[in-house]
Amino acid sequence: MPADPLAPLLQLADVAPALDEARAGVDAALRHRALRRQGGRVAAEVSLRAAVASAALEGHGYDAEEVRAGTVTDPVVQGALRVAEGLGALVDLWPRAPRQVLARLHVLAAHGVVPADDLGRPAGGTDRIDALTALVAGNETTPPLLLAAIVHAELLTVRPFAGPAGVVARAAARLTLISRGFDPRGLVAAEVGHLAREPEYVGASGAYATGTPDGVRSWLRHYAAAVTAGADELTAIGDGVLANA
Repeated sequence: MPADPLAPLLQLADVAPALDEARAGVDAALRHRALRRQGGRVAAEVSLRAAVASAALEGHGYDAEEVRAGTVTDPVVQGALRVAEGLGALVDLWPRAPRQVLARLHVLAAHGVVPADDLGRPAGGTDRIDALTALVAGNETTPPLLLAAIVHAELLTVRPFAGPAGVVARAAARLTLISRGFDPRGLVAAEVGHLAREPEYVGASGAYATGTPDGVRSWLRHYAAAVTAGADELTAIGDGVLANA
């Protein structure tokens, strides 16, 4: 991919500064002292909160402490937890075989929610998914945060899988950030930021679906804000871990 096909999006008003600000926030959060000695504890907490937030965005909201205690059997929550746990094994495969990874994410997210025969099988939007997977495969040119935002928005717009398609979309975006080295340890729970700004999340994703420059701009600015909020969440988790060490 010799040229970045998404480069024109960086010319939309306020988009490049918003992405740069999010990048700075993530870089600062990833230098937190807690990650040097308690990185495993921090990562586990981030994973839990990301899964709880992603399920809540599908309309299956539960208190994180109830989920932590293992008392929540809701299949969408359980699917989000499986997805969060399974991301690490999919990082290397994502830029090489994105369609295969999307199918696997759907199997993890939708088990117990949709019929077994529908797991991993797109229900529509084939042409657009082909274009998206071609964009992801081998793309080392597009800035990671911009690529993740587009991956997320495209999957929300097309919703190619039955059931909790949003869980798949958010996981694919997170895989993009991990595999491209933006967040190599998967410590930034943008899902928490999306949930904190849920009306904006819904509105901006709907605006993106219109395909207008203003709609795309609205989504990209929201995505940057959600990632910044995820970085703030990481900092708060790190502070808590150090306080209780």
